[in-house]
Amino acid sequence: MQRVLLYIVLLCVTSCTRTNPKEHIQYLDGYWEIKKVILSDGSKKEYSFSQDIDFFEIKDSIGIRKKVRPQLDGGFKTTNNQEIFTIIIENDSVRLYYKNSLATWKETIISAKENEIVFKNETGNVYFYQRYQKLQL
Repeated sequence: MQRVLLYIVLLCVTSCTRTNPKEHIQYLDGYWEIKKVILSDGSKKEYSFSQDIDFFEIKDSIGIRKKVRPQLDGGFKTTNNQEIFTIIIENDSVRLYYKNSLATWKETIISAKENEIVFKNETGNVYFYQRYQKLQL
């Protein structure tokens, strides 16, 4: 009887601690710097410095992702690299669907916090980003 009660309590605790995937979306807006990638084969690539960072802006369920380059004066130079995406909640996950004239693809938000976001793409690569901090000179 005690085991059954323990399993019920554990089930309640684990089900109550799951994050609503919609909550991930609130963290997406802003500037994000890639820190590492774990490739689908298990190998890892770390980034100590990134010349370009990703800027996300969301309006309703449509977003834009731009590559921007930080400047010494604290501003940003926008590159020509820009993608529009649609946000869809599927299977308890937030998915970003991209489409351009050359391809369509999707990314899944694995986790999102105020200062860290993790994406997984269709090939199984996992991308770790941290919120961009301006250069301190």
